[in-house]
Amino acid sequence: MPSPCPDLAVSTAATAAVAARAKPRRLPQGVAFALLAAVLFAFFFAASAPSPLFVVFQHAWHFSSSMLTVAFAIYAIALLLSLLVAGSLSDHIGRRPVVLAALVLQAVAMGLFLLAHDIGGLIVARVVQGVATGVASGALSAAVVEAAPASRKRLGGLITSVSPLAGLAVGALLTGMAVKLSVQPVVLVFGVLGAVFALGAAVVLWMPETVTPRPGALASLVPRVSIPAKARAEFVRGLPVFIAVWALGGLFLSLAPSLMLHVFGIDNGVVNGLTIAVLSGMGALAPTLLGRFAAPRPAIFGMASMAAGLVLLLVSLATRSLALFFVGTAVAGVGFGGAFSALVQTLAPLAQPHERGELFAAIFVVSYLAFSLPAMLAGFLVAPVGLLNTVEGYAAVLLLIAAFGTWRQWAGLRRQPRVAPSGE
Repeated sequence: MPSPCPDLAVSTAATAAVAARAKPRRLPQGVAFALLAAVLFAFFFAASAPSPLFVVFQHAWHFSSSMLTVAFAIYAIALLLSLLVAGSLSDHIGRRPVVLAALVLQAVAMGLFLLAHDIGGLIVARVVQGVATGVASGALSAAVVEAAPASRKRLGGLITSVSPLAGLAVGALLTGMAVKLSVQPVVLVFGVLGAVFALGAAVVLWMPETVTPRPGALASLVPRVSIPAKARAEFVRGLPVFIAVWALGGLFLSLAPSLMLHVFGIDNGVVNGLTIAVLSGMGALAPTLLGRFAAPRPAIFGMASMAAGLVLLLVSLATRSLALFFVGTAVAGVGFGGAFSALVQTLAPLAQPHERGELFAAIFVVSYLAFSLPAMLAGFLVAPVGLLNTVEGYAAVLLLIAAFGTWRQWAGLRRQPRVAPSGE
């Protein structure tokens, strides 16, 4: 039977065809999920990539250990400030534009590393890298979870928690190998990373958006840090954990390669990368190793492991035993990842959904300050005190904090309600 309104039918069909052509093509959800997870990993890969190269830069440009730690710490400070300012921006304007801006900034940072010819240029590159990573962290983590297929949401959460430490481990190891095997490791490492982030920016244009834009973007740029009332006691009890684990990470990422050269007499890029890779790699595995226990036991075991690892590290420095150094690093690494992950999993349920963002902001403030400021102070002490004495004193202070943190977690065990481990 012919249509009573043939012109209307044709017009409707034409309009639908134009709309279909106008609608931008997007990647399938499964592909977007995998690519976003890879981009998140790449950001933290790049975060540790400069560490094995610090010794190369120091040899070439003849700057002091104090300036080396400034170049390291300024990254963490820039990251923290940008995270506090832009951490919730993607909730208002969407994940895709924020991730795209972060990827462009990160590609620029890789170019600045390639162009740097002195410590000033290195510091500028680290600042831009820190801003890019801070802008990306919240939006990318949320995008990975949201892009995960419905049947794999738990995998999305696991990737966001493991990617940072796994990226740090692999980035340090592969960069160390480049230092050992390549004639121009700086060009190789930052050239490849620059291309990866530029490609990532192009790919993100095709990603599906997972957030509906809403008002309040400008208001979201005002930093907000608060601790919900129900979480305050546990947060205060966990302060030694946050400080100890991230201060240890700051020590390794800033001074471990110098320690290999000046204390153990080893000038080898692979070994330099391994120092960071072992700590971060064991940290990435630790939540799985300790996840079978109910909170706060993983935090107790983690802090005890870190204390034991620090004792081994101090003995290794006194005896110049490289093998013992790596054993101590591995043992401390279990505490590095295990204690922090356990404490976050304990704190998160104590906050309501609308309070959780500000709680995590408080966690990040403490963690990144502990990551950067003690390492910077240690760098300034190297010249008057000596590298070995500085590192031994640093490790001894961390040992006291870890022991105190273990006791605080143990003392709170009887007062805390039993929380089922994540695997149950």
